[in-house]
Amino acid sequence: MIGTVAKQEWRLLKADRTLAAVVVLMAAMVGYSLYNGSSWVAFQRQTLGAAETEQAERKGKLLKTLKGIEEGRIEVKGTQDPRSAASIGGNSSAPYLAMPPAPLATLAVGQSDLYPYYFKLNLRSKQAILANDEIENPTNLLAGRFDLAFVLVYLFPLVALALGYNLISSEREQGTLALAMSQPLTMREMVTGKIVLRGGLLLGLVVLFTFAGALLTGVDLGSSTVWLRLGLWVSLMALYTGFWFGLAVLVNSYQTSSATNALTLAGAWLGLVLVLPSVANLVATSMYPVPSRVEMVQAMRVAGKEAQSKGSMLLAKYMEDHPELMPAGEKPAADFTTLSYAVQMEVDKKVEPVLKRFDEQVEKQQAFVEGFKYLSPAILAQTAINDLAGTSLGRYQHFSRQVDGFFDAWKGYFLPKVFAKTKLGSGEVAGLPVYQFREETDGDILGRVGVVLAGMLVLSGAVLWVGYIRLRRVSIS
Repeated sequence: MIGTVAKQEWRLLKADRTLAAVVVLMAAMVGYSLYNGSSWVAFQRQTLGAAETEQAERKGKLLKTLKGIEEGRIEVKGTQDPRSAASIGGNSSAPYLAMPPAPLATLAVGQSDLYPYYFKLNLRSKQAILANDEIENPTNLLAGRFDLAFVLVYLFPLVALALGYNLISSEREQGTLALAMSQPLTMREMVTGKIVLRGGLLLGLVVLFTFAGALLTGVDLGSSTVWLRLGLWVSLMALYTGFWFGLAVLVNSYQTSSATNALTLAGAWLGLVLVLPSVANLVATSMYPVPSRVEMVQAMRVAGKEAQSKGSMLLAKYMEDHPELMPAGEKPAADFTTLSYAVQMEVDKKVEPVLKRFDEQVEKQQAFVEGFKYLSPAILAQTAINDLAGTSLGRYQHFSRQVDGFFDAWKGYFLPKVFAKTKLGSGEVAGLPVYQFREETDGDILGRVGVVLAGMLVLSGAVLWVGYIRLRRVSIS
């Protein structure tokens, strides 16, 4: 009988043009969101391409100059020696550290417009690197972008509720409920047939438009990683669809009018999708406030002044700790470059507690939201979609750890040579380490998204179970 109900629902949807309206609405929203997502990814790729070209040209020019000096065709004049470790490691051969867009990045902008996706390396403090962001309108960043994730998390539930708010109430108001129940049909079978058809139709449109958008935006469907992520994406949307139709069943079980059902479901959408995430963010930032940027800047200024006043002492102390950098019998010769790096190292030590406290507070905020998200299907869906699209905080932290490691290795290689006033040749420059971003493994993604899917399954199952239990109390009259 469920199949018969589904067929009847199909005829009814076609008759009142609901199907056409849903298809047009979903196509318009998904199409515009994919255009925005692909435009952002194209901008990222163009930026990274320009950075890679600039880096190659800069390094090629340096190698040409060094070879000219070695062959005696170019004479070094003035105090700026292109062979110095400070010049090569701090600018002329400094690489860009980039995180390329993930395979499904066009489907969700996520956190990728908030966090930097590339850095230009130097020998200064890590803060000097991390603070080198692109200029962006903070209002635009606060509002976010109209991407597919926004459509699915925020607007998709409204379409689902529009198809499910009158599952039972419309039959009662039209006087057909008693006629339907006079058939060899239970209330649960009738409701199941309706939500299978309506929910399946809506989910099918989402899956169809998602795969079409993936093809049109150049996603490599030959990759096993892409298929894993798309499979998880479909599973997530199936559970998300089940939650909202389950909520519609629960509200319909109270036997109120269609208008009352619509208002109740709209209020539930408002609370679960908008209010609850905002409350979670407000509580997290109130309980675990991060140190202000003013505090960090002030700490850097104070530390900088103190370090500059004893720059020569810091340099001498460094040389005492690293006697291998000084030729036997010589004293450390202070110059602007070595003094500045000695001062910078001292400033980094003084500011480190502030930065550590900032990281700790951010981690506490994230831990709080991680626990809070299981109360809201919208937070769960947004978290999983960002992970699958490769635009989540988790992927950025993965990139940040790689930046930290390469930055430490770069400074560890060059700074001793800076203090020893070592001059590098073309062979050494050509053999410098090359940064290569290492993508997260499928296991990392599956681990994070799997937990979210489990939480969504519990929420959806609980709502559907309670709704179906209450269907026993629905009166036919």
